[in-house]
Amino acid sequence: KPSDRLHGAYIIFFLLGIGSLLPWNFFVTAKHYWMYKLQNCSDEAGQSGQAASDLRDFFESYISIASTVPSVLCLVGNFLLVNKVPASVRVLSSLFIMLAVFLVITVLVKVDTSTWTTRFFALTIVCVVIVSSASTIFTSSIFGLSSRFPMKNLQALISGQAMGGTISAVASLIDLAAAANVTDSALAYFLTADIFIVICIMVYLLLPRLEYSSQKESPSLVTVLPGSSMESEAEPGDSTNASFLVKSTNIPPLCPILQKTALLGFCLFYVFFISIIIFPSLSSNIESVSKSSGSPWNTKYFAPLTSFLLYNFADWCGRQITAWIQVPGPKSKLLPVLVLLRTIFLPLFILSNYQPRAHIWTVVFNRDIYPVVFTALLGLSNGYLGTLVIVYGPKIVPKELAEAAGVVMTFYLMLGLAVGSACSVLVVHLV
Repeated sequence: KPSDRLHGAYIIFFLLGIGSLLPWNFFVTAKHYWMYKLQNCSDEAGQSGQAASDLRDFFESYISIASTVPSVLCLVGNFLLVNKVPASVRVLSSLFIMLAVFLVITVLVKVDTSTWTTRFFALTIVCVVIVSSASTIFTSSIFGLSSRFPMKNLQALISGQAMGGTISAVASLIDLAAAANVTDSALAYFLTADIFIVICIMVYLLLPRLEYSSQKESPSLVTVLPGSSMESEAEPGDSTNASFLVKSTNIPPLCPILQKTALLGFCLFYVFFISIIIFPSLSSNIESVSKSSGSPWNTKYFAPLTSFLLYNFADWCGRQITAWIQVPGPKSKLLPVLVLLRTIFLPLFILSNYQPRAHIWTVVFNRDIYPVVFTALLGLSNGYLGTLVIVYGPKIVPKELAEAAGVVMTFYLMLGLAVGSACSVLVVHLV
């Protein structure tokens, strides 16, 4: 079998992983820009009424719902189309849709929306819905495709997803520090996203041209891209490959996949259910206890550094660790126990210095080091446990069902995000 020359396929899957979650990360990380727009384009909060205040205070929760609920429906559609529409069509069409919407968002940066704040909010939510739906189809298609490659490529994809969050957080900090005003910062920020989506389109088109992508990895597993000549790879008399080389147009059998992946699916659901309740709705609204000092660290940079950058970097570290350590195993009873233990993060964040508070006035963890430690552990456990589960899923089903199993595992993930995002609105209102 051909080697991955210069780690070309690994790098491509890593870049595609970055691109798969980059749109959502760029939305949630640009908090300073959204607050500016929803305060009638003013650096200070105006007397714009309770409705506008709600838009600002619960913006992350609204974005979470708008980005996850429609995505669940898109995953169902993607599963039904996995054998009917080539992955190349699904991937490229979703990338071009994301690029078009982000260009609209980039243009709106320099548009004065102070006289139509509520309509701008509604337009932003519509953009979130479209981008997230396209991103979901892109992610599940790429994940299903990578499941037919050796595990290191799947791990590269998952690691790249976390790196996408880290890159967006770093870009946000650089723009925040370097730009003279909020709009200049946001313009450079969203242009970065536009450029990276174009890079994803280019590297995906390059992937089928690699010798590594057009050869069989094992007698029973063909690692080819849709559109390449699969029949030419078949060896005479190779009955093992015969059924797999013929592209099926039927819907993949769902029951055997669900039976095999039920426990792993619950674990994946619960990992992201807890994570999305806390990040970014709770974590990004935790303020420094020394905010009144007026220093840039305690005001301007506290949330971008301690919430967005720290969480995404810890998440990336957790995912990267799975390249060397893969314990507990897919059938271990310890795995669901560790997943359930993450529930403890909810009271830890609620009892930190979350602002504004309406009902729970007690702040137990009243030092800045506490949310820093909690966020690092939340990201690390999300990256490690989530990656283990999502990698195990396609590997415990028959190889001809690996791509469909990859889509099913993505469905569990998105269902966790959808239910968690709905619960995050409730949690934020209760605090």
